[in-house]
Amino acid sequence: MALRIASWNVNSLRQRLDHLARFNREIDPHVVCLQETKVVDALFPQEELQAMGFAHLLFHGQKSYNGVAILSKLPFAAQAKKVWCDKDDRRHLSVTLADNLQIHNFYVPSGGPLPDPEKNDKFAHKLAFLAEMKAWAGAEARNQKLLMVGDFNVAPLEKDVWNHKKLLRSVGHTPEESARIAAIQTAGGLTDIGRHFVPEDQPLYSWWGYRYAQSVEKNYGWRLDHAWASQSLLPQVANYRTFKDSRLWEKPSDHVPIVIDLA
Repeated sequence: MALRIASWNVNSLRQRLDHLARFNREIDPHVVCLQETKVVDALFPQEELQAMGFAHLLFHGQKSYNGVAILSKLPFAAQAKKVWCDKDDRRHLSVTLADNLQIHNFYVPSGGPLPDPEKNDKFAHKLAFLAEMKAWAGAEARNQKLLMVGDFNVAPLEKDVWNHKKLLRSVGHTPEESARIAAIQTAGGLTDIGRHFVPEDQPLYSWWGYRYAQSVEKNYGWRLDHAWASQSLLPQVANYRTFKDSRLWEKPSDHVPIVIDLA
């Protein structure tokens, strides 16, 4: 293992610090990209994370909502925060590591309950965000050694949800959102690492909701969390997995980590 990178929507970092410590002990990642940290920068738990071995931290958060962070045991050669859709709602961070590897951590808007941009401002924001991602990928991703990870809040493929026909009109699995995800990949020449290792005709999930108590037991999952590699990085991608164990821990996040190994 040359480099292990994880991505996890922790659904409140301070509530999941023990889970993160356990995940760190069991998986030993070099870099962890977090989404939905839900903590303002002044209260970010730097000391606790540094005690876990993450000496290098980049974070951008707000109270109760959103927030992203990148935790690393390796130094950053560069780091950046980008505002999307002219709305600084703490949804993206990037770092560059040695050998010019760029890691981009995204938290795409969820889109609210109604898949109609004229009636639902949150869904309109989501579509605009995905459109900006496409333009950015076309301009930036093709010529870089680049890894995109995060909670993209879209399960684009049929086997990315537990019931494709039932969920086609649900935000997160609509044809419009799936098409926009595919357009980002095409624009940037990006490969979906999850489906690079798990064929598209097999179920692959990273999220099991809280509302139905048996969602995990019955495997009513969605694949909302993603990792994409640029063409120049893809030859180094050695392994991928979802860490479903964490969904069974006490008071878990509804998302589980995804783990990518680079050779």
